[in-house]
Amino acid sequence: QVQLVESGGGLVQAGGSLRLSCAASGRPFGHYFMAWFRQAPGKEREIIGNINWSGSNTYYADSVKGRFTIVRDNAKNTVYLQMNSLKPEDTAVYYCASHLSGTPTSSSSYAYWGQGTQVTVSS
Repeated sequence: QVQLVESGGGLVQAGGSLRLSCAASGRPFGHYFMAWFRQAPGKEREIIGNINWSGSNTYYADSVKGRFTIVRDNAKNTVYLQMNSLKPEDTAVYYCASHLSGTPTSSSSYAYWGQGTQVTVSS
């Protein structure tokens, strides 16, 4: 069993920055793929990006490419989502996920999820 706990969400003005953290416990962290998703009200959960076990490969959705960065610290069992140049359309609940089995950009491919953290970007 794996437990994921997100933190760092909040209210920020457009153009601002936030850093989200996802702390993992329960299994050796450095062995598995991690991803960040988000879900806005009335919309489907969408991939933001993902990172391989070593941190050497990342993927980002076009909507966040160049603004968001995913890094991981395996020694701290934590993955981070650095969000810069935030826009009102980035407002959503943000989730981290782990244990990929299937398509890396599909939410159904991940076995474990955090509880989510709210990010609100005001205009």
